[in-house]
Amino acid sequence: NMDRHHYEMFTKFGDDGFLLHLDNARGFGRHSHDETSILAPLSQCCIIKRTTLLRLQLLAEPEYRLSDMMRESLLQDRLAPVLTEPHLLALDRRLQLILKAVRKCIDTYGEAKVVANDTTQPEAPASDRVKLTT
Repeated sequence: NMDRHHYEMFTKFGDDGFLLHLDNARGFGRHSHDETSILAPLSQCCIIKRTTLLRLQLLAEPEYRLSDMMRESLLQDRLAPVLTEPHLLALDRRLQLILKAVRKCIDTYGEAKVVANDTTQPEAPASDRVKLTT
């Protein structure tokens, strides 16, 4: 979301104003334009959590396609349809761009350096381990 770094101050009540973060509906952008510059952190750092990657890969599978999941979820919204069909299909296309960027990182640096394993618990130091007797 390219507009998330903007904010406004609500000052209708004078000095007792407050910060107001706005989403000006640009989060999904134009369905026909993929803003690839927002992938820069991923492409430059080349690191992604294993759980995130697994979820993205799942949402790229035909039976769990991101557009289908969003379409179903948004049907519950009182303002449905929230997104147009071209915007929903753009989600699938953009997901492929993300996965392509991850694949490029893995091809360049190897999976062990790119995919951070967040699925295992760090081992406690030996002094903190509970001693079990049998």
